Amino acid sequence: MDRLSQGRIGEILDAGRNVRVLVVGDVMLDRYITGSVDRISPEAPVPVVRVEVEASAVGGAGNVAANVAALGATSRVVGCAGKDEAGEMLQGALASLNVQTDGLVLTGERPTTVKTRVLARHQQVVRVDHEVDSDASDGLGEALANTVGAFAEESDVLILEDYNKGVLVPGVIQAALDAARRFDLPTVVDPKRRNFFQYEGVTVFKPNAKELADALGDFLHPDDAQWMEETRLRLACQNLLLTLGEEGMALQTHEGEHVRVPTVARAVYDVSGAGDTVTAVMAVALGAGASPAEAALLANHAAAIEVGKVGVATVSPSELLAHAKENEHPTKES
Repeated sequence: MDRLSQGRIGEILDAGRNVRVLVVGDVMLDRYITGSVDRISPEAPVPVVRVEVEASAVGGAGNVAANVAALGATSRVVGCAGKDEAGEMLQGALASLNVQTDGLVLTGERPTTVKTRVLARHQQVVRVDHEVDSDASDGLGEALANTVGAFAEESDVLILEDYNKGVLVPGVIQAALDAARRFDLPTVVDPKRRNFFQYEGVTVFKPNAKELADALGDFLHPDDAQWMEETRLRLACQNLLLTLGEEGMALQTHEGEHVRVPTVARAVYDVSGAGDTVTAVMAVALGAGASPAEAALLANHAAAIEVGKVGVATVSPSELLAHAKENEHPTKES
């Protein structure tokens, strides 16, 4: 497959509006404090930022869920938030983006994860993290696992989004995979190192180049179909989608198809959140009946749009249709 026709893209996006996606993982709140700097502090050799604007946005698995909702699909998130002001802000922000929050487990064991970025003249001065990233306790893990099981039956596709903040412990991962098998749900996994090899049998395993290289302890060969197939078998996934930043993506399917998808991004302003967008589009497209190769081609268009925006952003169906129309989509297929 070397491209998607406009008609096929329209069919996938139309069907995607009826897809129900369950996103399981680490949700967080991103805070931005923006101001100006005109002097250095007399107390220490650091800039003094005069605050002008403060804003908040959803991050982590919450951003994946927001991307799902932006495509017109039904989006629900399962994760944990603290019983604190940030947790209330996070719930409100998700709800405003049409993400269902009844899957959030509120806990007094840990605070809501908050990433606060201080910026001056569009340059980040410092980032302050409020978080506990150790594995969820047995009790919290059980509550999360039960929540996944309760909502899986009402879903068409399941995303596991790991940011190494302690939600995707082995018990939660296993509960999600068991539920996906029980209800025959496609699964898309965006892994991190801590539990990298825990996702046997998932539909799409989507690491980036650094994550895969670190996990394997070896160099990557995305253009080598045999190496991709051997890696897919080692990871025990049905389809391996390796994202390569400015070099695009490489897909190896369980049917032996190797597709090399070059990037179609024309201008890159900010790569933040591009992986979240790819994950969301893959899930919605699979839920809509697309093949893994079709879903990867569509996700590549979405990533090209996202990196052309400043900050973490979502992509709409109309933007996808317009971008695909403007860009031919060459691939190398084995």
